[in-house]
Amino acid sequence: MSSSLPARDVADVLALLRAASAADGVRPLSEQSELRLQHGGPPGGRDVVVRDGDLLVGYARLDGDEAELVVHPGFRRRGFGAALLDRVIELAGPVPLSVWAHGDLPGSAELLASRGFTRARVLLQMRRDLAGVEADPQPALPGDVRVQPFRPGRDEEAWLRVNARAFATHPEQGSWTLEDVRLREAEPWFDAAGFLLAWRGDPDSDGVLLGSHWTKVHPAGDVGDEPVGEVYVLGIDPDAQGMRLGRALTDLGLAHLRGLGLGEVLLYVEADNRAAVRLYESRGFSRFAVDVSWRRDPG
Repeated sequence: MSSSLPARDVADVLALLRAASAADGVRPLSEQSELRLQHGGPPGGRDVVVRDGDLLVGYARLDGDEAELVVHPGFRRRGFGAALLDRVIELAGPVPLSVWAHGDLPGSAELLASRGFTRARVLLQMRRDLAGVEADPQPALPGDVRVQPFRPGRDEEAWLRVNARAFATHPEQGSWTLEDVRLREAEPWFDAAGFLLAWRGDPDSDGVLLGSHWTKVHPAGDVGDEPVGEVYVLGIDPDAQGMRLGRALTDLGLAHLRGLGLGEVLLYVEADNRAAVRLYESRGFSRFAVDVSWRRDPG
């Protein structure tokens, strides 16, 4: 797959994203949208740009019934955001449409409300420092359960099965495909040593994957002045609930990130997932920022 935009436009959009992130303190697009900008995505996705003369000053990505958009900080409140949003609404047609506003910035809220969108979902970004994390946790695991790093080329299908079950009601995470995983394996940040899998039995014979904690490291300038770790995907198979694997895998992943010399870690969680929010609060996380999905139902 390849982006629908020319390579020069892709480079300009990436520069725009860096400028917006630096100005706003939050990434203006999800990782999924950035990957699809650069590598393409499922049929039907659209990349939309707006220019001021020859300068690319705004970008939007539409996939299915979801969209994200961003305007360069130096060109805001000049009608470019409205032009982008109106084009996205036109492309979406007479169907419900959701637009993510990362950081819940006042300008985004004002624009979306003016076009009939209302707040529908809230995604929390939570953070904690890593200084107080246990460097060598020894979580109590069932005797037949062991945790080992992900093995590229061998563990993808097992992980996808558990991910789909763990996030069956999640509109984005639960629908990941093998292509989604492989795109991330090819990213510079991918580190199999920080992708921890909890197996019951031998993974090479009749072993069963129970859950996983996939960590990530953001480079300096991405989400902070210094590199920042992330609890990227933490998922437990529904059949393994009650085994305290979520706590065990969280602690092991945080220890891995601390061992890399990082000072801070972030994660994203749905605000209405009270069980997950409580788990993360119990591990020292607190609320840092908010992303909001705004929804518009035509008619």
